[in-house]
Amino acid sequence: MTSQFEIRTMSKSELATAIEWAGNEGWNPGQEDLAPFFSADPEGYLMGFLDGEPVTCISAIRYGETFGFIGFYICKPEHRGKGYGWATWQAGMARLEGRTIGLDGVVDQQDNYRKSGFELAHRNIRQGGLSMVDTPMDQRLAPLGQGIFPSVRDYDQNFFPAPRTDFLQAWTAPMVQTRRGFAFVNDGEIKGYGVIRLCGEGFKIGPLFADTAEIADILFRALAGQAKGQTVYLDTPEPNRDALDLAERYELSPVFETARMYLGAAPDLSLGRTYGITTFELG
Repeated sequence: MTSQFEIRTMSKSELATAIEWAGNEGWNPGQEDLAPFFSADPEGYLMGFLDGEPVTCISAIRYGETFGFIGFYICKPEHRGKGYGWATWQAGMARLEGRTIGLDGVVDQQDNYRKSGFELAHRNIRQGGLSMVDTPMDQRLAPLGQGIFPSVRDYDQNFFPAPRTDFLQAWTAPMVQTRRGFAFVNDGEIKGYGVIRLCGEGFKIGPLFADTAEIADILFRALAGQAKGQTVYLDTPEPNRDALDLAERYELSPVFETARMYLGAAPDLSLGRTYGITTFELG
């Protein structure tokens, strides 16, 4: 009997399966990533089924009219080398045709991405270590929540090529046990913000955006202080020397790296004020 392979849009519960696979790959997703990821683009997650069994996945998220981001590119280990992953990749790329496309590529896939026309923009380095800091008492720190969201959304546009309102609304919504965020507000104006979330292992800080290295330091301590005594991770863009210095100052060490790559013209983003990438899966 001939096997049948079919690619279709994931349901929300199938996205939960893909997040589980990402955990198996060692990508350490957040425990409450499902809702914000799905809200980014509910049609943007594809899964490949072999005789009804899920074996591949990819995310191809549309942001605005001109940008897209590829992530969650996984083929279950026992089905690799049979063309199912490649077919899934092509389906994801087709969904983003005509857009500038970004991705964060793991080292062993970067040559394959180059063959598809992607070019290296910069490296991102995941840094990890025990949090030994306390949240500072600083009146300019404001907890993220509904009231401040419009200002956070507007500030975020300096750091991302297109609006991502639905995703951000879910990503910045505080959840008592698993996710907290702070903005740095000076004279009524946001000068930086960040989010920390509970993951399969430890906590991840992302994004961490700030106008100055001093503000980034205050925000880092505010966030990492929520996880004192536990492991925290920060995904630093290599071109931002201040971000690497921040990680070193708080004894975070490189864990692994990705390559931020683009197909099409690389967007002009404020990397000098980016101290932590939001997420490798969605950009």
